[in-house]
Amino acid sequence: MSKRASPSEKPALPRRLLIANRGEIALRVARTARRLGLEVLGIFSSADAGLPHLRLCHRALELPGDPKRVYLDMHAVIDAARKLGADAVHPGYGFLSENGGFAAAVEDAGMLFVGPAPEQSAALGDKLAGRKAAQKAGVPTVPGTLEPVADPKEAARIAKEIGFPVLIKASAGGGGRGMRVVENEGQLAESIARAQSEALAAFGDGRVFIEKYFSSVRHVEIQVLGDGKGHAVSLGERDCSVQRRHQKLIEESPTLGMPPEAAKKMGELAAKLAASVHYRGAGTLEFLVPSGKDAKPGEFYFIEVNARLQVEHPVTELRTGLDLVEEQLRIAGGLGYSFDPKKLEWRGHSIEARVIAEDPGADFRPSLGKLETVVLPSGPGVRVDAWAEAGLEVSPHYDSLLAKVLAWGQTRDEAIGRLAGALRETFIAPVTTTAAFIADVIESEPFKSGAYDTSILAARKKAHAPDKDRPLPVSAGVLAAADRLSRNGHAAVPALNYRGRGLSAWQAAERTEEGA
Repeated sequence: MSKRASPSEKPALPRRLLIANRGEIALRVARTARRLGLEVLGIFSSADAGLPHLRLCHRALELPGDPKRVYLDMHAVIDAARKLGADAVHPGYGFLSENGGFAAAVEDAGMLFVGPAPEQSAALGDKLAGRKAAQKAGVPTVPGTLEPVADPKEAARIAKEIGFPVLIKASAGGGGRGMRVVENEGQLAESIARAQSEALAAFGDGRVFIEKYFSSVRHVEIQVLGDGKGHAVSLGERDCSVQRRHQKLIEESPTLGMPPEAAKKMGELAAKLAASVHYRGAGTLEFLVPSGKDAKPGEFYFIEVNARLQVEHPVTELRTGLDLVEEQLRIAGGLGYSFDPKKLEWRGHSIEARVIAEDPGADFRPSLGKLETVVLPSGPGVRVDAWAEAGLEVSPHYDSLLAKVLAWGQTRDEAIGRLAGALRETFIAPVTTTAAFIADVIESEPFKSGAYDTSILAARKKAHAPDKDRPLPVSAGVLAAADRLSRNGHAAVPALNYRGRGLSAWQAAERTEEGA
């Protein structure tokens, strides 16, 4: 076995970086690595040969085997890293990013792991271990278990003790997978079995536990950086309350309506927890902020640590001016931060929308197939991180995130206006996406006023149930644009249905007052 790599031996950036991921995060990491002068190495499945990040790779290898599983095969990934001559591995997010065994195997192979040390992944990346560490550090946690639960009878006893509704939650991974809300005892056994099965398939770990479920909460998270030497810094909070099936659709910073002193305290506790385990790299500590009538001012509860880069990390980058991937690479190489934490400044407001290949009008049903037309936005204060290109395939094997569209503004209203315009400029066909739907959400009164919580989409769905028989008025301009696209060989615009079913962002932008 090779000597385990240590970032403290010779502080320096790695020279040859393997990106052990795909999609927009692989492209995101590759851009920074190229800018820093690193040799960029890639891997890909048989379904991913045309992905754009491979154009930024100096060299890349195809991983043999089932496309659904190859990115989770740590032995195949490390073998590819060796063959390509990598001296460091960046895991991105998802797949093996929070697998402590993978981090250990990378370092045992003599390479740097760009992320937490293996023992930190075990201490924080696992949700149960993270809850234990939080309690030890004095951080308030959501009522629930500290050990896995598999027996429905034991689960019923615990649920009755903390009170229904409860949340069955996977200990490994993230992204809302392996989670089930349970309203009563009769739903427990089936919910546990389904959560276990989903978690095992997604993360290779079927352990689940129970937490109290709050029906009226905001979901707020703190971005932290740890230098691996017992110091950590908070980079501020992000509000991630707009979700469907416990997966985030919109993220913004700062959090509207949260008392500044509560946000500051949350950041201090997050940094304290990260420092207590000598956390290394970029991580996110997630909190629930009760917002119902019985909520107490300044009340919040820790729920978990995402011990890797988050999908929404650009929200923080836009407010701080930092490149979090560069910070990860510096920390992994033992160089520490590129900035003085005492002089860190936050400016303006930033907001991100996830453009996902799903149909919001059909309960976010996946929309799969070949991308024939892709038009992405630009403009002042707009940033787009995307892998979507015409000719590529939205595959059932992987997450359906196509792009992240972000906007920054001096004020929240300016950021919202820029993002709404950018989303309406986004046009991806023939699949259906969340772009136009999110534009409608962020321009709605509940979102603009900040008077919302994690139930905002459920409330919107109930208030705007689609009338399938009512046609949507469409302007002559949109029809002319669709005709031009068709004559130029692009996919035809999807059929028009009321209230956003199957609508492109162009069509949504041209709604009349009668049809809105």
